[in-house]
Amino acid sequence: MTLIQNLQLNQTFEGYYLIKSVELRQTRAGKEYLALSFQDRSGTINGNVWDANPKAVEQFRAGRVVYMKALKELYNGMPQVNKIQMRIANDNEPHNPKDFKEKAPVEEKELREYVQSIVFRIENPTWNRVVRAILKKFDQEFYVFPAAKTNHHAFEGGLAYHTTTMLKLAEQICEVYPQLNPSLMFAGCLLHDMAKCLEFTGYENTNYTLRGNLVGHIVLIDEEVVKVSTELGFDDDNEDLLLLRHCLLSHHGELEYGSPVRPQIMEAEMIHQIDMMDATMMMMSSAIATLEPGEFSPRIWPLGNRNFYKPRL
Repeated sequence: MTLIQNLQLNQTFEGYYLIKSVELRQTRAGKEYLALSFQDRSGTINGNVWDANPKAVEQFRAGRVVYMKALKELYNGMPQVNKIQMRIANDNEPHNPKDFKEKAPVEEKELREYVQSIVFRIENPTWNRVVRAILKKFDQEFYVFPAAKTNHHAFEGGLAYHTTTMLKLAEQICEVYPQLNPSLMFAGCLLHDMAKCLEFTGYENTNYTLRGNLVGHIVLIDEEVVKVSTELGFDDDNEDLLLLRHCLLSHHGELEYGSPVRPQIMEAEMIHQIDMMDATMMMMSSAIATLEPGEFSPRIWPLGNRNFYKPRL
């Protein structure tokens, strides 16, 4: 089987792939078709099935593994698969969706060990106790949930992987800028996306929960911090607590991006910048992963709707 990442342009291929998403659409002429996204552990690629008869709509649903023959080509400069022939994989063939899911490139054990080493370095007792309590509450979800539904780190373990990458950046930045408080940087990075565990349904067929849609992870993590702080007996006016809450509430940087406040302390601004840096790198890396040198990626809407080029280096 050829991995999606290794598909060559104008190559006819066959193999087993997971339907990551599927949407019933209409052409300008009013004819229905299926717009699909296929996935294996190396990446994703899109394609259309033009004969969207009722049987196809019933069979080819998200989360199912199919045996597919198709051709990789470019359409408007974007890689896609065409001339698709596919059927549902049977029980004697590879058919477990988990075998086709992209996962974090670091093992959970390694992520856990690194997170614990950082927790020990949070010297402020208020921040340390809050972080420990929330990590304990979301211990299972944190290491398997994605960090996003589609844009970045949208895979099993993506939330913890994104968080640990931010922590590594924070370590280095604190060395360059000693005026930053490392404990606040570490606590803010660790908790900034923790409420994705409440915002999303899980890592399989990820969708938003009701409170994820109506409230969102930024407000939800603030609520979690307040609840834990009340249980621990902290005063609402405790400045350490307010500083941590501010870092979490402002980590999207701008009001129009969902933060109820903009960063007003150095650590909050740096956490926002680190978050943007890691998300941007992941989106760019994912976009060019399946390209041949000399090709442009599809447009990435969160990055200003830009195409990214894979150099012939």
